Amino acid sequence: MALFLGVVSLLAIGLHSYLYLRLVKAPGWPAPWPTIGAFALVTLALSVPLSFVTSSLVPRAAAAPFMWVAMIWLGAVFFLTVLLLPSELVRLGDWLTTRGSELASPERRMFLSRSVAGVVSVGALGLGGLSLVGGLREVAVKRVSVPIANLPDGLRGFTIVQLTDIHVGPTIGNGFVEELVEKTNALEPDLIAITGDLVDGSIEELAAHVAPLARLRARHGVFFVTGNHEYYSGADAWIDHLEALGIRVLSNEQETIEHDGA
Repeated sequence: MALFLGVVSLLAIGLHSYLYLRLVKAPGWPAPWPTIGAFALVTLALSVPLSFVTSSLVPRAAAAPFMWVAMIWLGAVFFLTVLLLPSELVRLGDWLTTRGSELASPERRMFLSRSVAGVVSVGALGLGGLSLVGGLREVAVKRVSVPIANLPDGLRGFTIVQLTDIHVGPTIGNGFVEELVEKTNALEPDLIAITGDLVDGSIEELAAHVAPLARLRARHGVFFVTGNHEYYSGADAWIDHLEALGIRVLSNEQETIEHDGA
């Protein structure tokens, strides 16, 4: 956890320094906006590592507001950075085409910087809003047909429900898992595969929130493999707990499924 927090902190410092340079300093906003912008970026940057520390020290309910702020801001940082990087090509092109001419003025650079900052901020706000709405809406079922050459007739139409990256933790709880279980069982799958990153927290905190998974039903059972977040949360303990819920955990192993003679 110390190593993880160290890496997150370094990334946060680097990305927020870049955002400060391009969104606050380069545009040359009039006072007091540079001070407000710097204070906001420092505060939001600190919210990321502090939220992880808080979630490990206080009960889930108390940590939830901090995690919501940090996770939403992380999404915003991603969109801001992705939208800002192409603008570096615009800046380079402007510098190459205007250097040595009367067009290369501080006013022109300020106008360009303010235009970029405005477009990027509005774009990130829009993309972030759409992402948040998508993440909070009702769980959707995505159907994927997988063509396999020489598939035995007995396996044609075999259905697998894959559940992945659920991240039960400070921001995802019992209600979401209940909905997921209901929708999954309604599909009447032949097999259910939970492919990692199920939890973000200890069994003591999250046992009640993952409890509905015991009601998952499939003809050939429910299988699980660990993701990296299980190791942040105590993989061995979670493996034992999931097996107690009737979920088959595969650890460096495989299992053959026999279905309609195939």
